[in-house]
Amino acid sequence: MPDPSAIAEILLPIFVALSPLTVLPIFLSMTEGMESRAMQRLARRAVLTGLVISVAIVWLGAVIFRALSITVDDLRIAGGLILLVLAIYDLLFNRERRKQSDADEDPGVVPLGTPIIVGPATMATCLVLADAYGKTLVLIALAVNLTLVGLILHFAGPISRVIPSSGARAFGKVMSLFLAAIAVAMVRSGLERFLR
Repeated sequence: MPDPSAIAEILLPIFVALSPLTVLPIFLSMTEGMESRAMQRLARRAVLTGLVISVAIVWLGAVIFRALSITVDDLRIAGGLILLVLAIYDLLFNRERRKQSDADEDPGVVPLGTPIIVGPATMATCLVLADAYGKTLVLIALAVNLTLVGLILHFAGPISRVIPSSGARAFGKVMSLFLAAIAVAMVRSGLERFLR
């Protein structure tokens, strides 16, 4: 039986890397005006995408990185640039225009599933923990943490009904600004590590 302290040492870093409480406001801003069922479907796709990506990283991450000659810092910069473009687009255009252009895209995959739920921090954490504690324990910890993220996003509809529509719009714009800041921080972190 695994040591409880080892389980805590795996669960907590993954929880911090996934940052479920940061995902919720971004999710609410992206789903403004959606019905609860549509929000829940989007949440399921996002969590499933995050699960598939994180499992692939745990099992094949080191091999994929070597085969493509990339590093976690490359992912930080690429993920940051994608988030920055999405955040700027969200800040500049109204909801109706975004709906028209997003008709053929699935935000449950990008940007929610990755890089918001499972981004470079989660990928790097999973790789390091899998090497130290084994893949099985890391996969169990991922499942627990992603279930928590799924529950938070599942109940985002009732949470959004408490917030008035004008407040939700303002909140969404503020979250887009923070998303842009997170994106810049990801790019900066990747570049700093390259320069070192």
